[in-house]
Amino acid sequence: QVRLVESGGDLVQPGGSLRLHCAVSPDISSLSATGWYRQAPGKERELVAWITYGGTTDYSASVKGRFSISRDNSKNSMDLQMNSLKPEDTAVYYCNPVPASGFGWGQGTQVTVSS
Repeated sequence: QVRLVESGGDLVQPGGSLRLHCAVSPDISSLSATGWYRQAPGKERELVAWITYGGTTDYSASVKGRFSISRDNSKNSMDLQMNSLKPEDTAVYYCNPVPASGFGWGQGTQVTVSS
């Protein structure tokens, strides 16, 4: 069973940057595509960035140009570099396969953008 654990969330001021990390065990290569999802209070969970095993990436319109996803298959990990953060980026961020159907959700990592 694949397990994904998120870390790196924090309180950051608007315009700031943050880097999230996802550790995958036992082997990320078993997942053809992985992504970062987020859920803000009172809203549905949404997929914001994803990456394939080969490195192809895509982003939701709300984060395109500000967020950058990367994946290191040799280290079984995936990161999300978030720049120019806005208050509306405040959410719990999760990493999971894409699509996520059939997989459970971890605890996530809280990102709060506020002055």
